[in-house]
Amino acid sequence: MVFRAVVAAIIPESDTLDEGTWVEVEIIVERALATRPPAVCRQLALFVVLLRMVARLRHGRGLARLSVVERFTLLETLSKSRLLLLRRGVWGIRTLALMGYYARPAAAGSIGYRASSDGWSARVAPVSMVPR
Repeated sequence: MVFRAVVAAIIPESDTLDEGTWVEVEIIVERALATRPPAVCRQLALFVVLLRMVARLRHGRGLARLSVVERFTLLETLSKSRLLLLRRGVWGIRTLALMGYYARPAAAGSIGYRASSDGWSARVAPVSMVPR
């Protein structure tokens, strides 16, 4: 719930995702976290707890109950904190949100991402770019 609230604040387009797509996003993030040291995962979990606490202290409600604008503003404020750990926390969770959303094949296609394991030879140049 909290992770989805963070994703929605960072990527407004995520409000159109259905339950199956949210599961896909979460699986991508879980796989990425599985390769990280346990200490990094603990730090991320603590940062999420901190986000929830700050939201409750500042707004009187949990992070997931804040509006998208309030969540975005909270993250933006923490990303400019004098405390390096807070800035790192925001950038870490932001990176995971972007990875989870844009690593999906459907998202890659929707933004025109066409990378291939075959490299540049897999790309077909538009007619206007073919040398004459």
